[in-house]
Amino acid sequence: MAEKRRFLSTAYTVKSDAETRAFYDSWAEIYDDELTENSYRQPARCAETLRLMADPDGCAVLDVGCGSGMSGLALCSVGFETVDGCDFSSGMLAKAAKTGTYRQLFETNLNEPPMDVPDDTYGAAACVGVFSFGHVRADALDDILRVVRPGGALVIGLNDNFYREGSLIAKLDALATLGRITIRAQEHGEHIPGTGLTGWVISAYKIA
Repeated sequence: MAEKRRFLSTAYTVKSDAETRAFYDSWAEIYDDELTENSYRQPARCAETLRLMADPDGCAVLDVGCGSGMSGLALCSVGFETVDGCDFSSGMLAKAAKTGTYRQLFETNLNEPPMDVPDDTYGAAACVGVFSFGHVRADALDDILRVVRPGGALVIGLNDNFYREGSLIAKLDALATLGRITIRAQEHGEHIPGTGLTGWVISAYKIA
């Protein structure tokens, strides 16, 4: 039997939105297996951070770029019961639906806002592995924050390489300067230990 194609090593080489969607549609079948083999830590790290920021009882969370549902499962494991998910890949959304974790799932391109969600809908948003090269750009934070209510929590998990690239950090700093968010913490730690890649969990509260 031919060995299944592996995708993780080339995940950051996609350039356009169309390439990204096609890549993740193809990866969906073995995504969980490949990330689990490499001890993907960001879903659990982000879920635990969000638990410290928001009362899971009654807090509706948007799992932004939910992929196959690994982050949604992590959120549920720490007590969040109302979780919606969105993603650009229909293949990933089909996998996420099979987890039974989500209240609802919807397809959206975060690089072409707005998403079809009313203002101030969610008590929190989790963005796990969403911001990266060829994936979601930093300006998508404007629309993500739009759908979080004032006082709500935002958690972002990203790898070291994109953290150093700087566009996301510059955007967060600009939002803080404008009085739209207050940054709670930036915590360095494990990202995908199996590949040797470390990363960050950034947490913030929406002010307005």
